[in-house]
Amino acid sequence: MTSRSHSLSIPVAAPTESSPRWLTFVMWCDRWGSYWYIVAGFFFAPVLIILEPWQGAVTVAWILISLVGLWLGILGILMTIGLAKVLRAGEEISEDYWWSLLGEPPSSR
Repeated sequence: MTSRSHSLSIPVAAPTESSPRWLTFVMWCDRWGSYWYIVAGFFFAPVLIILEPWQGAVTVAWILISLVGLWLGILGILMTIGLAKVLRAGEEISEDYWWSLLGEPPSSR
């Protein structure tokens, strides 16, 4: 059994020559933000039950989860814009780049 090291480092190389420089950062943030949003979702209902006696705390919890969801939506829109620019330039993003976003070195597959 092999162990994989999961790194939080952002891939340095841009996906293509004409891709925006910010696209890699947006895609990395979207990946990790979505991961934590799903994990937090499992704990959200129990937290609301605990906070039930304090209506102000429940309101703050709903506002926080809503703002994070909005932020992930904005990241999705930015990712769509960046990927559309790559497609419009007629370029293709390599498979190695996609694996690097997942923290997998190209040789580990």
